[in-house]
Amino acid sequence: MGLLDVIGPVMIGPSSSHTAGACRIALLARALLEHKPKKANLELHGSFAKTSKGHGTNLALVAGLLAYYPDDERLPKAFDYAQKENLEYAFSIKDLGNVHPNSVKISLENDNEKICLIGSSIGGGNIQIVKVNQFDANFTGSYFSLLVEHEDQTGVIAKIARVLADNYINIATLYSARNKRGGKALMSLEIDKKPDSYILDYISHLPYITWSRMLPEIMTGQNDFK
Repeated sequence: MGLLDVIGPVMIGPSSSHTAGACRIALLARALLEHKPKKANLELHGSFAKTSKGHGTNLALVAGLLAYYPDDERLPKAFDYAQKENLEYAFSIKDLGNVHPNSVKISLENDNEKICLIGSSIGGGNIQIVKVNQFDANFTGSYFSLLVEHEDQTGVIAKIARVLADNYINIATLYSARNKRGGKALMSLEIDKKPDSYILDYISHLPYITWSRMLPEIMTGQNDFK
């Protein structure tokens, strides 16, 4: 455990769980889209729903969708900036089932695609993404995260792992889930460094890959958003 695990993250307050964590979940939702979101639906679960306005959870979520980090001075005025960016958003309360009390389902869309995720703020500004679209997932934003949706067939995980290993990229964690046997699956890999663009291009064009996305390491505060 490091010092920051004790005193919490550098952030615009008041709560590491309800503000910084919420912002980071939204940052990863934003990263799932290749282009800026135009519409957002945010379904608040448990204590996120109960303390949304009091702890600034609503502001933090919108700030993350604008690619603002938890320490960004613009966070308290995120609603004003969202209006300037023409981002439409709506909040609602939803029982998301057996998830952490500090959880939110974020559905985003733009002219090109729609995505959704469920993320939980698990304390001290740390987060866990537990669902991406229709698939279970497991990644934290503490590493670069590579998401790969693929046909559920033998050898796909080994092939992706080999591509990364051949390029000296170490896998920290790997989680895989499928919607049905022989259908589609999603692997989420936390890796030590961001692959070069040609590696990502190669992976995305493999015949059994249906979708892929490279997500930034959002715990560092370094803004990798375009």
